[in-house]
Amino acid sequence: MERLKSNGGEHVNPAYDATLDEPSYQNEHRTVRPSVVSAFGHDTLDRVPNIDFYRNEGTLSGHRAVRPSLQEIHDVFQKNGAISVPDTVEDDDEGSEGAPSEDMESAPPPKKKASEAVKFGWIRGVLVRCMLNIWGVMLFIRLSWVFGQAGWGLGIVVILLSCVVTTITGLSMSAICTNGVVRGGGAYYLISRSLGPEFGGSIGLIFAFANAVAVAMYVVGFAETVIELLKENNAIMVDELNDIRIVGCITVVLLLGISVAGMEWEAKAQLVLLVILLAAIVNVFVGTVIPATEKKQSEGFFNYNSKIFLENFTPDFRGTESFFSVFSIFFPAATGILAGANISGDLRDPQKAIPQGTLLAILITGITYLGVALCVSATVVRDATGNVLDRLNETTCNASVACDLGWNFTSCATETCKFGLMNNFQVMTMVSGFGPLIIAGTFSATLSSALASLVSAPKVFQALCKDNIYKALHFFAKGYGKNDEPIRGYILTFIISVAFILVGNLNTIAPIISNFFLASYALINFSCFHASYAKSPGWRPAYKFYNMWLSLIGAILCCVVMFVINWWAALITYGIEILLYIYVTVKKPDVNWGSSKQAVTFVSAVSNALSLTGIEDHVKNFRPQILAMTGSPKIRPALLDLAHSLSKDFGLCITCEVFVGPRSEALEDLNSGMEKNQLWLRKSKRKAFYAAVACDEFRDGTESLLQASGVGRMKPNIFMMGFKKNWRTAGRESMQTYVGILHDAFDFEYGTVILRVSEGLDVSHIVEAEEEMLKAAKEQEAMESEMMANGGRSRGIFRKSRKSSQQVLATRVSVCAPPPPQVVKRNEQLLEASAHFKKKQPKGTIDVWWLFDDGGLTLLLPYILSTRKKWKDCKLRIFIAGQPERSDLDKQEMESLLQKFRINCTDVVVIDDIHVKPRPDSLKQLDDMIEPFRLHEGSKDMAEAEAMQKDSPWKITDEELISFEEKTQLQVRLNELLQEHSKYANLVIVSMPIARKESVSDYLYMAWLDILTRNLPPTLLIRGNHKSVLTFYS
Repeated sequence: MERLKSNGGEHVNPAYDATLDEPSYQNEHRTVRPSVVSAFGHDTLDRVPNIDFYRNEGTLSGHRAVRPSLQEIHDVFQKNGAISVPDTVEDDDEGSEGAPSEDMESAPPPKKKASEAVKFGWIRGVLVRCMLNIWGVMLFIRLSWVFGQAGWGLGIVVILLSCVVTTITGLSMSAICTNGVVRGGGAYYLISRSLGPEFGGSIGLIFAFANAVAVAMYVVGFAETVIELLKENNAIMVDELNDIRIVGCITVVLLLGISVAGMEWEAKAQLVLLVILLAAIVNVFVGTVIPATEKKQSEGFFNYNSKIFLENFTPDFRGTESFFSVFSIFFPAATGILAGANISGDLRDPQKAIPQGTLLAILITGITYLGVALCVSATVVRDATGNVLDRLNETTCNASVACDLGWNFTSCATETCKFGLMNNFQVMTMVSGFGPLIIAGTFSATLSSALASLVSAPKVFQALCKDNIYKALHFFAKGYGKNDEPIRGYILTFIISVAFILVGNLNTIAPIISNFFLASYALINFSCFHASYAKSPGWRPAYKFYNMWLSLIGAILCCVVMFVINWWAALITYGIEILLYIYVTVKKPDVNWGSSKQAVTFVSAVSNALSLTGIEDHVKNFRPQILAMTGSPKIRPALLDLAHSLSKDFGLCITCEVFVGPRSEALEDLNSGMEKNQLWLRKSKRKAFYAAVACDEFRDGTESLLQASGVGRMKPNIFMMGFKKNWRTAGRESMQTYVGILHDAFDFEYGTVILRVSEGLDVSHIVEAEEEMLKAAKEQEAMESEMMANGGRSRGIFRKSRKSSQQVLATRVSVCAPPPPQVVKRNEQLLEASAHFKKKQPKGTIDVWWLFDDGGLTLLLPYILSTRKKWKDCKLRIFIAGQPERSDLDKQEMESLLQKFRINCTDVVVIDDIHVKPRPDSLKQLDDMIEPFRLHEGSKDMAEAEAMQKDSPWKITDEELISFEEKTQLQVRLNELLQEHSKYANLVIVSMPIARKESVSDYLYMAWLDILTRNLPPTLLIRGNHKSVLTFYS
């Protein structure tokens, strides 16, 4: 291991600027970790594990450090060079492989210190908010009615079932919260980071809207209570409806003022409301033990009595009410469990606060609901007249509990009474020790819920807008002040709330809002199940008291409850969510949050790939799986587009590149190109994979790709490359490598395809020039901005290299000067030609010269092309070889075969004059082509001929030309026929001739391919692996 000189236990690096260690938005000095020397006793580039290496780019929670790369540690040690990797280095926003950069943590640094922001603990931040939201008006107004209808037996079931749904959701939320850092956004953040932007974006929008409308619902509830008091005192201002609107709008304005003042003021207001609410609840319990007055007895209250308790045990559903209708009325009271999670960005430790506060709030509120309901059920009868004259003076009784207690409420059986559990919504006020305190509790419950929703909606909406999933809403992402308050979101929520107070029919929209909340719960449960089911190593929640199947049951329960509450509202909720999901899916936001959807997709892919290995290939399921030697995908677009047309969405397409040279240099290019090229494929909508290898020899690299590409049954079966037009001038080694690759493809039993186009196959020189110019422009821009930022002097980690780079840059800019007009015009022509297969093809034909039976690949590939949209106007024509005396019979046999294969073509042409000798001028073209590569040993004596053959074994001998004279002339003749019949085809497909190894020289074989495809439209030479890819059996 290398050793370095140590100076006081710290690295000495003259090129390192220590000031860059400090983030620009922090004034305090950052403590640097102890040197590695103190841990290991010697100096080394290796770093001890530290949290700073795992932070996101631009993180607000701490400074991100960059660990030494594997290459820096592994490469050959430079004895004369100083190691320039400091203890921590600034990120410079260049990114890091595998480091997520699009999280909320990567937001711009705040202008003020993070310590100034108000952060809440689990009690004020979560517990108080959740309890206030769950303790709604239901507690004081409708809870007695619920237990009157259902009896306390089924009433307990109603409360417990609600608590089961919310508890399961709380457990699921706890697991998700403790599986990593939680930022602002509440339910939206949890769902989006678990299930991805599609689900998160859809539920985030409707959840924020639901909270905004909930503000109006709670405020109207408050206003209605106020108006009831005004009516009792004859103080109505205009009329009931308009008074509700006036009081509602004034209330929303006041709540908005509290919210905009800051989270600290809002939290103080919540504490005041909590005290009032707790006093009101205690007031109910106290009232049950205060002896009942005669007036209270006439209204059905008799203090604790076992007979009343037993009578109220059984249900007594009246009218159209049922267990499910009663449950649907009660359950919305339990939908406040996300109040704490919705302000996750304002919590000191969300991972601890959300689980602890939410679950404890569910427990406390559940016990409270049960306690209050049971106390009322044990003290109040179902029906009472409220008339003190109904006291019994006789002992005659109708066997009712009220009769036993000396009251005659039998008239309630024939007419509707106004008092008792079933009839009076103000039972809690009557039972309590001090009635006005219950009214204050009602006010507190409604206002606290409204205030929580008014804060939740903008916070969730701001987080959604910051992620820029809906680009039109990014305006609302901006925050203000030390707490990054969403002022714009507050104003929008205020406008929505006031609009619904003024014109909205809240009784109609209330079920939809409840369903919106339930949809959020369902997705939180499903997120936990999905993440657990994916079994991703990244799913490691610190909270262990959850179960994936319990979460799934919770998700199903939420969906069932949605339909129980209101079936049409559930359908509307699902419809809106599906539409938003489709919108986000189509828009494809450029984010990557490592969702469980990705993990499940990977697991499914592995599972399906493994299942395929146990099934033998069948000819009916054959599909093209192409290994295309495109190099970088940008530089041979024609080859890539044609390969993509063949594989499309239904087959495998791998674009391959071989980096030739010393491994140290080749690996650097390979590693930098992997992500870049795959990203280019995705952005250009080519559904293909990119693979690359680094080798000393091009043929060795291609051989590696041929052998190792793919996995299981997902392996390429077709090898595709471009035709080497410069084979005569490229040099012997280059040409032999090309032919050798073809031999390798045949050896590994690949179907082989060669594409020849007149121009535009390789546009590497244009792509490289554009990249060079772009790089130079970026460097120039970066250097100018750096010089301006530093008062004209260069500064940075690599100061020396940046100074010298000015000269390099000047040279590069001069080299990258705009080319002459004629060169520009020529480049435009080449680029247009390279995009030939990307465009829709005009009406014409695809001519298939199926000369040799290779298993049917020569016929199948053009048929597949003809089914694509770009080629739908191109008709197939089939050309086959035949004998003059039986041309009609050959045609009938081929038509019959095509019919059995169910392949339609416009014409079958039998060529019966292939055996005719080619024209002399055509033969002369071939002779001129191979002349530089002939040995001409026939005119020499034997010894001299043998010496010549030994010195140039790669040349074409006279003996070889004589041996393969007929096959050579066949290629020339075929070109004549192709010129005659297919000169104007859109695409020509020809069976590829095969050269037997060690019999046909490389140059002669290239001459065959060249003369066969010369002066033709775009041409594909195809040779299958002689295994059937077509069948006429079902």
